[in-house]
This record gives sequence, structure tokens and C-alpha cells, in this order.
Amino acid sequence: MGATLLAQIIIGKFASYLLIDGVTLSIRRVECDIERETKHSVSLGSLGPIGSQKSFWPPRRRRHSLHSNYMLNRGYAYTTIISSKYHGQTLLFHLASRYPHSTPQAWQQKLNNGEVTLNGVTGTGSESVTSGQTLVWNRPPWIEKDSPQCFEVLFEDPHLLAVNKPSGLSTLPGGGFMENTLLRLVQKQTPNANPVHRLGRATTGIVLFAKTPQAASNLFVNWNTPKIRKIYRALAQNIAQRDAYEILTPIGLVPHPLIGSVWAANLSGKPSKSWAKVISRTTSTTTFEVSLNSGRPHQIRIHLASIGHPLVGDPLYGLTGQPLENLPGLPGDGGYFLHAQYLKFHHPVTGEQINLEAALPSGFPESVVTPTGFALEGQRDAKRVYEKTKTGRARDARQELHNAEGTPAPPR
Repeated sequence: MGATLLAQIIIGKFASYLLIDGVTLSIRRVECDIERETKHSVSLGSLGPIGSQKSFWPPRRRRHSLHSNYMLNRGYAYTTIISSKYHGQTLLFHLASRYPHSTPQAWQQKLNNGEVTLNGVTGTGSESVTSGQTLVWNRPPWIEKDSPQCFEVLFEDPHLLAVNKPSGLSTLPGGGFMENTLLRLVQKQTPNANPVHRLGRATTGIVLFAKTPQAASNLFVNWNTPKIRKIYRALAQNIAQRDAYEILTPIGLVPHPLIGSVWAANLSGKPSKSWAKVISRTTSTTTFEVSLNSGRPHQIRIHLASIGHPLVGDPLYGLTGQPLENLPGLPGDGGYFLHAQYLKFHHPVTGEQINLEAALPSGFPESVVTPTGFALEGQRDAKRVYEKTKTGRARDARQELHNAEGTPAPPR
């Protein structure tokens, strides 16, 4: 996502689609229990949160959970502009070849249902598309797949909110999820919280939200600079021959048999930079600690795969950082182990040093847990808990660490 678009997101009326990565000023683990409603019937519409939002300080254990097994959303209008290379194709051929997640017969049915328009005119499928036309698929409401309906608050003050995202919960709308997203859940509790970046649906860990324009603009400017340190933990295939890697593989769009294109290693893509340090090795895997110096989509998954270490269980990327040759998965498919564990930065408003950590989820293999380097430093920093005094100034307090468990593409 470019700087211009992000600026519009921060400033404009669509501020609710702005995001950030993860954080923990105090390592306050918050249990996230699924609380069942007493009623047996649950509305498929928008569900309200259980409980109410409390004051910011002092930090305490908080539960944020919703009961929503399957949710009927409001539908979505997928919009694109016809480029010159598709000029002259019939509308049906264009839809079926560009978006092969649906068969030609299925696309014709959507056309017959009046779901597709070209420049506002309902399409039949036989007309030719022209460069510059606006193509819209008005997908009717659909029942979204079940996903986690709880999140853990790690830190909150008047300007920032840091949460620990579980695996299986999309950060932003997309990939078939419009309502079952972290953004929707967070904004039911804190309507003014907006993210500055996203984590993949299966990726766990810290997601940082800005609650004020001042905080958002400052974080955005510094996000991919040395002023903000983002550290991830990843379990990868194969045994690393070196102890550290600087990875500069460019990332760009490449063909995908189901959704048209996907981000992957691409020599003509955008410059990208990651640092990967070996934490531990087994007979067939390597645990890496990865820091990012850029913010491309799926960067860690692509970069580690490009040096011969795809994430264990990754259904999409193979040894070269390209989609797997045989039936590659979709970007949101899970099965891999990637966790946004640490974040260090200066508070965008107060200037205080913020050191955040999200504990590894219970599903991470034991070989991933051995701490070295930045991990040990982060654990020491995590023992510092900032508590608000009545005068508004922060003071240090010792506390024992809590070790507890744990624009959208057309969907299939």
C-alpha cells in the first residue's frame, strides 16, 4: 500500500481501514475466553461485543470476545479498471480468464443475475471491454467462514492500542472476510482505532493501532525506518547453512491459477530487505528471528522461501519464493508458523521508549522457544510495566511476566 493511499486512509473518511503491526508496553497477557450467549439463536448480522470498554490505566486483564460462528455480511462491490492489454476481450472471457476462481458457467450465471456492470451498465457477457472502463462485480451477501472472535489487549493509552492477533483472523476486510476481521472486532470496542499495517490471516502476534491522527501520521512516516524495530519468529523448512542472512529479493506480482496474481519473488518487483538470524536448528527445520527493513506483502514468507527455507506448512510458497507448481494455496490459507513477537519504537506523541512483546502462541513447536539476542533483550524490557499516575506521568513498575497461551481480491 503506497504512501498516498495511506495518507488518504489516515485523513479521509475511510480512516477505519488504517492499520499497524504489534506491540506490548507491558507484557500483560489477556486471556481470551469464548463467552457463550445464553440465547441459542444468534443473529447473522452485526454482533455487539460482550462487556464494555474500561478506562486505559492501569493495565489489566481484559477479555474481548464475540459469539459469531458464521456471519452473513452485506456483500461487496469488487471494482477494477480495464487495462489496455485486455482491450477488445469479451466480458465473459475477461472475467473467466482474469478471475478463474469461478468457471465460465458460474460467471455467466452472475452476469444473468445482473451482478456485473461496465461503466454502470449491467453486462451480458457478449460485449467487448474497452481500456479504461470500470468493471464492478456486486457480489451478494454471503455467509463468511468461522474465524476466531476474540483478541488480547497488550497495551492501550489515549493514542495507541496494541493487540495480539490469533491465527485464522484476517486483519482487514478481504479474501472472503468482510465482517470477521480484527479491524471490525477492535472498532466495536474502540471506534477510533485504525491500523497502519496488516498481518497475514494465519500470522499471529502484535498489531498496533493508532487512535489519533497525530499518532498515525508519525508512525506511518517512520514505519519502515530503523526508528521502529519489528521482530518476527518463523519456523522454516531445511537446515540453514549460515547463522545470519541479509535477504534482498525483490517482491512483485506473479501469476496464480486461482486468483490471477499473487505477491512473490520477482526480479522486476519492488526492492525489499529482511535480516534473518538463526535461533535454533533441528534435523529438518530452522527457527529464524527476522527483522524487516521494508513492508512488502508476505515479505517474510517470500524472503525465507527465496533462500531455500519456506515456512513449515506454507501452502503457497515454494523453495524459490514463487507459488508452488502444483495447486498452490491462497495467500490467506494457514498451516505455517509466523509470529510478530517484538516491536520497539518511541511513542509518537510522548516520545517514551516503547518495548512490546506478544508471547508465542501455544501451537508453536518447542524448538521455536529458545530465546537469544533480541529475544532476551525483549524479555528484559518486557518486565518494565508503565503505570499511569494521577499527574499523567509514567513511572516504572516491576511485574512478573504472564506466560499464557496463546483493496480486497475477489474471493473464491
